[in-house]
Amino acid sequence: MAQRVTYRRKNPYNTRANKIRVVKTPGGVLHTQHVKKLVNRPKCGDCGNALPGIKAVRPRTYATLSKTDKSVSRVYGGSRCANCVKERVIRAFLIEEQKIVKKVVKEQTEAAKREAGKAKSKKNNKKR
Repeated sequence: MAQRVTYRRKNPYNTRANKIRVVKTPGGVLHTQHVKKLVNRPKCGDCGNALPGIKAVRPRTYATLSKTDKSVSRVYGGSRCANCVKERVIRAFLIEEQKIVKKVVKEQTEAAKREAGKAKSKKNNKKR
């Protein structure tokens, strides 16, 4: 019959947080090692892809990491990927350009209306 092992911590149940691995020591005795939970890579807030350059650790461990491990040196470095940041910059630029075009078109139409109004008033003055 196989040698039995027991949990080394107080929790006696086979829960997600209490997973163990059985390891044979050099003395031939079986011992348990508690296995840490798997980690999820940090994801981009817009597209959901994994963020490159940011360490994948359990959430509480981020408190002890250095700033360079938690983000990359770019705007939105720790929360958005490079492609999404590029799209945001382009979108903002195009929106500003669109506002400028609207303003120019509006000024041109107002100028055309003024010219039409002046021409009309000249015709009325000639008739009188």
